[in-house]
Amino acid sequence: MKIAKIHITLKEGVLDPQGKAVQGSLHSLGFPSVEDVRVGKYIEIKLAEEDNAEKQVEDMCNKLLANPVVENYSYTIEEVVTQ
Repeated sequence: MKIAKIHITLKEGVLDPQGKAVQGSLHSLGFPSVEDVRVGKYIEIKLAEEDNAEKQVEDMCNKLLANPVVENYSYTIEEVVTQ
C-alpha cells in the first residue's frame, strides 16, 4: 500500500480571505507580529500497490482536489509499512 500526502495552496497574488480572517484573529489574541497568513489544504490518500501511483495522484489533483487556475499543489508518495 502507498500513501499520497498532498499539500494544496493558493497561488501568489490570489486573495485569501480565510487567511486574512485567521490573521485578524491571531492579532486579537495577542500575536501582533503575524504579518500574513495563507490557508491551504492537506490531504492523505491511501492507494493500492500500483506502478502508476504518481500519474493517478496527478490526475486526482488536476481533476478534483485542486483548482489549477488559482491553486498550486505538491505531493509525496510513500510506502506504508504494515505490521
